[in-house]
Amino acid sequence: MKPTLVLVGRPNVGKSTLFNRLTRSRDALVADIPGLTRDRHYGHGRIGHRPFLAVDTGGFEPLVKDGIVHEMARQAEAAIAEADALLFIVDGRTGLTPQDKVIADLLRRSGRPLHLVVNKAEGMDRAVVGAEFHELGCGEPRVISAAHGDGVNELIDLVLEAFPDEEEQKGDQLSGPPGIRLAIAGRPNVGKSTLINTLLGEDRVIAFDMPGTTRDAIEIEFEKNGRQYTLIDTAGLRRKGKVFETIEKFSVIKTLQAIEEANVVVLMLDASQDISDQDAHIAGFIIEAGRALVIAVNKWDAVDAYRRERIKIDIERKLNFLGFARVHYISALHGQGIGGVLGSVDKAYAAAMAKLTTPKLTRALLAVVEKQGPPRHGLFRPKLRYAHQGGSNPPIIVIHGNALDQIPDSYTRYLERSFLDIFKLQGTPLQIRFKSSTNPFDKK
Repeated sequence: MKPTLVLVGRPNVGKSTLFNRLTRSRDALVADIPGLTRDRHYGHGRIGHRPFLAVDTGGFEPLVKDGIVHEMARQAEAAIAEADALLFIVDGRTGLTPQDKVIADLLRRSGRPLHLVVNKAEGMDRAVVGAEFHELGCGEPRVISAAHGDGVNELIDLVLEAFPDEEEQKGDQLSGPPGIRLAIAGRPNVGKSTLINTLLGEDRVIAFDMPGTTRDAIEIEFEKNGRQYTLIDTAGLRRKGKVFETIEKFSVIKTLQAIEEANVVVLMLDASQDISDQDAHIAGFIIEAGRALVIAVNKWDAVDAYRRERIKIDIERKLNFLGFARVHYISALHGQGIGGVLGSVDKAYAAAMAKLTTPKLTRALLAVVEKQGPPRHGLFRPKLRYAHQGGSNPPIIVIHGNALDQIPDSYTRYLERSFLDIFKLQGTPLQIRFKSSTNPFDKK
């Protein structure tokens, strides 16, 4: 599992600037949902071959007891509880403040690995700017400039030393539980726990709690129609006798971590409610993580024909970027349509893990380019020569050629759709990567 790095600090110390530099993306997930402030972001980061999950919290003012600022502090505390490592950001230009001391005391008591980061130090003597922050008792101050990138890579390298690198993580996954790793994701009260109980209650052969991770997340193994699955909890499942009850408290970080660990995600929607921004945000993160996806619209038996038509239009309009995923209309309570969902999970998994040979990929590439070539860039047109597979879950296709850095995003999307269609890879996103040949005469 990717380590979760949570950025904490009082307002205006540069947390968002550091977050943007770590994630290198304008597409980071924004969790604009009830109980979370608009400036809380989640995104993927990578330093070298080490991936991680970054969380940007709102300005932390723990002494405020009410209003939106109090809510921001409450949500920051929730993020702290889920962190693998904390980056406590302070302002090197403002210097040490009483509020920094209060936050430092709270972070020390959390028991999470803690790194003190002195930001906005561009053009300043690092030893001098960091000296006064030793008083916080949070270890050696790491002096950086998030805006300029000074010291950021060194900081994250240090933070990630305590976690396995990507190759070790892959080894752990290979030695993990058998079968398809399946996460059920969605907003509170859409019926996740009902679906889980229905899945476990039908022809159950194996269902038990595995030893949890450091955050006590529960994984449940079960068998259906001779196929093994490992269900990854996104909703705080706890065992109570033979009944699994759900703590209906939406924890964004737990959901994101479950998505990261899954092969396939079932995104549950509520037919009785409109598609919300929160639904779209969860879907966006599933795509960003490259996970195979099945959509289950629950409570279908409880809505009339007009509402059914409205929800179908809503899905097409607000979740149009999920066109590769199969949609099922179900009743988790009565078990209607559940078998179809698992059938699509199996197919999505097969698509995500598909092995595509270089000759087949290259033939498909040349046929797609012949049908519609890339747009010309200046005097030259990018040349796509051959393709090979670079990975699975999601399938990664590496295309070789010349001037491929000039290919626009629209043409990349055309290639993705074409490969999905040609190889009938329903249920999984697909990633295209370009590798341009170098011209030995360019510098002569």
